[in-house]
Amino acid sequence: MASKRDYYEILEVEKTSSADEIKSAYRKMAMKYHPDRNPGNKEAEDKFKECAEAYEVLSDDQKRQQYDRYGFEGMNSSFGAQGFGNINDIFSHFSDIFGGGGSIFDELFGGGGRGSSRARSRGIQGNTLNIYQKLTLEEIAEGVEKTVSYKRYKTCPDCEGTGAKSKSDYVTCPQCKGTGEERKVSHSIFGQFINVSECPYCGGGGKIIKVKCPACSGSGRVKTDSTLKVKIPAGVREGNYIPIRGQGDSGSKGGGNGDLYIHIQEEPHAIFKREDDNIIYNLLISIPDAVLGAEVKVPLLNGEKNIKIEPGTTAGTVIVLEDKGIRHLDSRGRGDELIKIDIYIPKKLNSKEKDIMKSLKSSETFSKIDTKKKSDKSFFKMFF
Repeated sequence: MASKRDYYEILEVEKTSSADEIKSAYRKMAMKYHPDRNPGNKEAEDKFKECAEAYEVLSDDQKRQQYDRYGFEGMNSSFGAQGFGNINDIFSHFSDIFGGGGSIFDELFGGGGRGSSRARSRGIQGNTLNIYQKLTLEEIAEGVEKTVSYKRYKTCPDCEGTGAKSKSDYVTCPQCKGTGEERKVSHSIFGQFINVSECPYCGGGGKIIKVKCPACSGSGRVKTDSTLKVKIPAGVREGNYIPIRGQGDSGSKGGGNGDLYIHIQEEPHAIFKREDDNIIYNLLISIPDAVLGAEVKVPLLNGEKNIKIEPGTTAGTVIVLEDKGIRHLDSRGRGDELIKIDIYIPKKLNSKEKDIMKSLKSSETFSKIDTKKKSDKSFFKMFF
């Protein structure tokens, strides 16, 4: 097994070098051998580990004295038998070596590196809100723009979301010194371990409020009335929803806004029934119109239309008016209007009407009805 190199030799410094000289030497070595600058280079990675181990000892007065007196044997209690095992251990250890603001790692690589100890609080995400919008069948058929009103939490304008009465009342957390983290170092025979957790004093934000904002009571948010114009496409149906990103409650401690979901509700129509993108209209006609034929006016979603009833039309007949239904949501075109024919059978007749019906009943045409003949298929069997 190859013997370990002297720590002073690794950093190319003298035993009499000052702390600043050691720090400067390490900065130079870290820049030279950092894995991000030497991707795939195992030798550079090993030297990077070696430099980090040397700096960890020589930058600590107590460890440096122990190393100067006993050499590597004096380090066994700190590093254990294996020392720095892998590159992730190095990056984890950076947080301890260069803890606090303005670390060497930040200086070398512009901040945001894997070893930076500066807190990155995600904040608390704002709540997602749900509102329900009723639509008529006419609105669904063509699409519509609606103005929705709702209540939501927004960033407090008085404190700009800090929750403090003034800027001077929003100060760096004295517990974590603004990092938002609590670090605990433990030692074992396998080496030194650093446990990082959210600072319980500031909740990971790195700042605390001395005097609360009176407008929001320190929450950084106030409940307000909001209005929003929303374009609802044609063809939506009950149970569909439209997500509006970022229009829910504002987040706190720097967290992002929640979303707004607009849930569609269909209002029942007075004369039409919806079936997919088709609409169904029940047309009641008289016996004479069914027998002789007729021209009648029927309602549409956006107007009226005259249709022809053919002579001999039976109950259950369906007349299809193409492209008079609801626009398709996911494709071009639209559904149809299905007119289901029903025949009005009066329950009461006057004497003259009764005589007419009796005459018809005994006529050659009506007397030839075969009562054993199966009736035509029903409307629902024909179409569903």
